[in-house]
Amino acid sequence: MRRTTIALLAALEAAVCTLVGYGIALVPLMVLWATRFELAAPLDVFFRAAADAWLVGHGVDLVVRLDELTAASLGVDGAAAPFTITIALLGFSLLTFAFGLRIGRRASDSGTPIVGAASAIVVVGLLGAGLALLGTTDVATPVVWQGAVMPALVMAAGVLIGIAIAFTRGGWSTDATTGAVRRRVDAFPLAARAGVRSATRIGVGSAMGVIAVAAVLVTVRIVVEHPTIIGLSQALAAGVDGGIAIVLAELALLPNLIIWAAAWILGPGFALGAGTTVSPSVTLIGPVPGLPLLGALPAEGAPLGVLWLALPVLLGFGGAALVARSAPDRDGEPWWVTLAVGLASGGVAGAVLGVLAACSAGAVGPGRLAEVGPDALLVAASAAASVGVGAIAGAFAARSRSRHGAAEAGGSPLRSDPDDAERRTERASGAMSADTVPLEGISRGGGPSR
Repeated sequence: MRRTTIALLAALEAAVCTLVGYGIALVPLMVLWATRFELAAPLDVFFRAAADAWLVGHGVDLVVRLDELTAASLGVDGAAAPFTITIALLGFSLLTFAFGLRIGRRASDSGTPIVGAASAIVVVGLLGAGLALLGTTDVATPVVWQGAVMPALVMAAGVLIGIAIAFTRGGWSTDATTGAVRRRVDAFPLAARAGVRSATRIGVGSAMGVIAVAAVLVTVRIVVEHPTIIGLSQALAAGVDGGIAIVLAELALLPNLIIWAAAWILGPGFALGAGTTVSPSVTLIGPVPGLPLLGALPAEGAPLGVLWLALPVLLGFGGAALVARSAPDRDGEPWWVTLAVGLASGGVAGAVLGVLAACSAGAVGPGRLAEVGPDALLVAASAAASVGVGAIAGAFAARSRSRHGAAEAGGSPLRSDPDDAERRTERASGAMSADTVPLEGISRGGGPSR
């Protein structure tokens, strides 16, 4: 396939991705315009608000300036002064990331992944800048340069990970650029590449395991606390149209809640305002933003919440054991290599979960609402320590089990018992002497004499 065609297809898919995300934000606002405002409100306000929602969903800062009446109705200190919303509604980012994965895999199949990746990233950046200009009003002003950079970074992350997945599964046909990259990678020693691959698999797998358990935990909490959530929804009296908008906003925030639950499992927990904390050991919260979904939050610390801290350790242990079983040729490596792989696994898990925690946190309003979400550094440190300890233990356990099994199967000739070797030699010599016929018993005709 020609490079121009590949670039155009990637650009088209990136444009579709942006329009789909923007449409998800626009549709409930158009419903409000048609039903609640009866087509009387200026239409451009809703298009601009949808652009702001899409940009906030990709981590673009939004500077808000409220009039005195609106600020007073909120009842939040500092609402009268301009404030910045920095939290990302990760549902929008997740959609862009998923499109990026698809674009990366398709570009890899074409043999020129760099062309497709660059095209998609540039298109998303340009469209993001355009939406930032569209969303600028006297009330809300997105940072234009972030509108060009932040959505492009989300797309770049998805595309590059998609390319990496395609490469690890079967490689790709190389052009000049990817060929140079592969030559540089191949220049590293084989043992170093194997160690990096193992550490990445263990660390990423453990991090995704924590996220998966967090998703299950959030689901269980929503099911258990659904009467509270329904009661909060009814208290808002938003109507059908407003309820649809609230549900879509909660869906956009759901990935954030899952990451917050992961931070809760790891120990540091998260905040819902300055001076608040939600963790396995203690829960201290005050007034929270009026989203019904937040009714699923625990009212107090879990009685045996400290037991959740064992989960990342077990995930690291299991991941290291599975990776060791899939690479039996590494059983003879020095002990310090096994230790280094375990430590690196913890570092990878800490980096992944720390970045996710940083992306999920930010300011949702003025005053005390400027601190919402987990502390990324604490989450990264906790994940690195717990997964690292588990990975080291699992790697050495698998190493010991493999060597014990080899010893039971006969062991290495270099480690055989000298006395046992001597006995085997004597038995072999005796067998040879029993089968030997004396030379005197051989007749001249070539057969034995009678």
